[in-house]
Amino acid sequence: MKIHFLGANRQVTGSRYCLETEDSKILIDCGMFQEREFLSRNWEPNPIPPDDLDALLLTHAHLDHCGLIPKLVADGFDGPIYCTRPTVPLAEVIMRDSARIQEEDAAYKRKRHKKEGREGKHPVRPLYTDVDVAQTLPLLEGVPYDTVWQVTDSVSVVFREAGHILGSAMLQLLVTERERAYQILFSGDIGQWNKPLIRDPSLFESADYVVMESTYGDRAHQRHGDVETQLCDVINQTVERGGNVIIPTFAVERAQEVTYFISRLVHADKIPDLKIFLDSPMAVDVTDIFRQYRECFDQETWELIVSKQPPLRFPGLHMSRTSAQSKAINNEKEPCIIMASSGMCTAGRVKHHLRKNIHRPESTIVFVGYQAHGTLGRLIRDGKPNVRLHGRNYDVKAQIAQIYGFSGHADRDALLHWVGNLGDSPKHVFLAHGEEDAAESLAEAITEQNGCRVSVPAYQEVIELV
Repeated sequence: MKIHFLGANRQVTGSRYCLETEDSKILIDCGMFQEREFLSRNWEPNPIPPDDLDALLLTHAHLDHCGLIPKLVADGFDGPIYCTRPTVPLAEVIMRDSARIQEEDAAYKRKRHKKEGREGKHPVRPLYTDVDVAQTLPLLEGVPYDTVWQVTDSVSVVFREAGHILGSAMLQLLVTERERAYQILFSGDIGQWNKPLIRDPSLFESADYVVMESTYGDRAHQRHGDVETQLCDVINQTVERGGNVIIPTFAVERAQEVTYFISRLVHADKIPDLKIFLDSPMAVDVTDIFRQYRECFDQETWELIVSKQPPLRFPGLHMSRTSAQSKAINNEKEPCIIMASSGMCTAGRVKHHLRKNIHRPESTIVFVGYQAHGTLGRLIRDGKPNVRLHGRNYDVKAQIAQIYGFSGHADRDALLHWVGNLGDSPKHVFLAHGEEDAAESLAEAITEQNGCRVSVPAYQEVIELV
């Protein structure tokens, strides 16, 4: 039995692993690489030939976990893709939006390169198209939480709540090999406890092997007052200056969570009456999916719904689906709030809103999530004075703010709490989905706390388990 570490190794994005047993090969996640220095990996063939794979298990619908599935299918994979029920429609939205953005970006780059008389490093074409996504969708099969699901003759899985986004799951795998049973945990992305909208992460009492995320493995989330107060202050200060609030948002969970807190401010009259735009077709679709899967909501959200203050509908909120609706936002003369994807500013409509506002001292760019190394969002957040947008350089004169507490990932203390619940039972804990320093720091802490073996695998490293 082996695990092939094929992505999100000593980096954050590109989640992809292969569990190989005597009679099967099962891929866990197939995500897109988003750090600039690793983008070329998206174009490389899947390290395990697609037709050698028996099944794919998807932890959740974020692009860095599902974003290369259509390419895998286009390259020959035709096995079942198991995930939770909410993940099926979410993954469709994410993958279709990704295909659309890639096709639009490819057309834009071809036009720009022709004008500039040059060629890019990679072929100017999308990694996959909407046709490839359409071929992928029939393979998706929704599985209930907390139910044993047979994947192959020797492998079964139980999807447990991860508390990261709607439909996110930890994978509890039971593998039978040579008349012995082994339990392997893939944590997926571990959410925070006591967050709005969705339920808390699951805890486990034992496991033989663990593949665990480490995004915030070297630090605790900074506390600068509660999220609602931070957001209120930024909005009010920006409106007083006459500027716009630009919030790069991840379309799944983060957009809905920001909307939740803005709704509370609106209902409590803590911010002025102003227009609030959710400018992302994907985020609008995802919000509709949230409303369909209310059984995944936590108690606090149910209480708001019952009290006639629905957190995802309120006065002033405008959902922008079409390109024309998005462009019309630029005609607004009064200050407004604009939430747009992508969350790391790597693509999508947010780049157009940044281009219109990044040079305005009265506007504020508000980051509410993790910005991976090398992304445009990271460059802006870290104070780079000049950035490149759509082929042109822009001076960064807008105010830059970071709202702490929005993260969908558990911090160091919460990660240690999660793995600490396993005690010393794991034979080996593998840390992934984190930059190298964060993963190494967490490895030392887990070794000291649990006393078990911990390592940080390298990209494409293969480790034999038994």
